Amino acid sequence: MSSHNFTLHHASLIVADTEKSLKFYRDVLGMQPIERPNLGFPGAWLAIGQQQIHLLELNNPDPISGRPVHGGRDRHVAMHVNSIAALREDLDKARLTYTLSISGRKALFCRDLDGNALEFIERPN
Repeated sequence: MSSHNFTLHHASLIVADTEKSLKFYRDVLGMQPIERPNLGFPGAWLAIGQQQIHLLELNNPDPISGRPVHGGRDRHVAMHVNSIAALREDLDKARLTYTLSISGRKALFCRDLDGNALEFIERPN
């Protein structure tokens, strides 16, 4: 078997309204929009370190309601963050709900407007 050196380039998330989603990803979380080619449908690309989140404004084949309250029990994208406490402050200011990790790690889960689950893990010192 050959050895591959994989790294994650991006994760794509389906959203109903790119501009509304940018208010969460850009304005609350602080992710920076980057150039995106014209793909024939709306969306946005966001930089998260060397990786990216791609927002795709397409019809969502998955249900938004009825998903687990805790995003750790659902498909999710996990990212490192410098401070869970600072992120909690930003989410609280925006009146967004989240759950803390039940594993004891410094981590929290939240959902975007379209039900996509996100995990944020405090970066080790």
